[in-house]
Amino acid sequence: MITTLSLIGAPTDIGAGARGASMGPEALRVAQIGPVLESHGLRVKDCGNLTGPANPWLPPVDGYRHLNEVVAWNRAVHDAVLSELNAGCMPIVLGGDHCLGMGSISAVARYCKEQGKKLRILWLDAHADFNTSELTPSGNIHGMPVACLCGYGPEALTHLGGYSPAIEPGWVRQVGIRSVDAGEKRFVHQVGLEVFDMRYVDEMGMRQTMDAALMGMDETTHLHVSFDVDFLDPEIAPGVGTTVPGGPTYREAQLCMEMIADTGRLCSLDVMELNPALDIRNKTALLAVDLIESLFGKSTLMRD
Repeated sequence: MITTLSLIGAPTDIGAGARGASMGPEALRVAQIGPVLESHGLRVKDCGNLTGPANPWLPPVDGYRHLNEVVAWNRAVHDAVLSELNAGCMPIVLGGDHCLGMGSISAVARYCKEQGKKLRILWLDAHADFNTSELTPSGNIHGMPVACLCGYGPEALTHLGGYSPAIEPGWVRQVGIRSVDAGEKRFVHQVGLEVFDMRYVDEMGMRQTMDAALMGMDETTHLHVSFDVDFLDPEIAPGVGTTVPGGPTYREAQLCMEMIADTGRLCSLDVMELNPALDIRNKTALLAVDLIESLFGKSTLMRD
């Protein structure tokens, strides 16, 4: 039984193509993420910020930008997340760019393996993040975390948890996808990643989308949500570095979070790619905290 939420700040934009995500953890704190969660009777422990190498802002080498620095940050995230899980807490990683999902999820996968639990990953994002060094148009590693977690990438990133692959593609459900590079599109299809893109959401509605994405979980399932804030439509969430029009509306996003909360299976969370440098009066951070509150039971009326 999880009794404590552990906030873990990871202030870096080392894997991104725009500067500013390094300020994301403080923007979430300014938006009162701790007190908001505490208002629901939850115990919140702010672990402060992890430290790692500065962003040298260099061009890619062999298809990767800042590989050594990305490895260092993800090792720090891995160790911090695993430590909180082993202490019986729920880690909430405050990013930072989405390359940090490698450290977070590799730790969760390692923990689940050791505990004999099944893992389900909900990847809420505008992007599939399934690029490799051969496929990437930019070399930015925040476009590669799912591929690396599935074993496609440099050994330093595929073995963060001590073995590879950290996860199987069948454990992942991606929701909200609407921007996939050409080569990446073929690779996603090849490995059989389950993607509920925005056309699916448009045609079937968010309720049916989430029913499908959450199907098959039971009391042995550890649900991890990796929430890239660019999942949301940029009209309501401008403070991200890679905006893509046509994302979920406020109500669609609320329903998504409320249905996750209804499962009672959420055990770990990433909040990634919030970029205050591109935001308007912390609007996107406030919205992110509002949605996270729904992940932990906020609803209009009392519900069973």
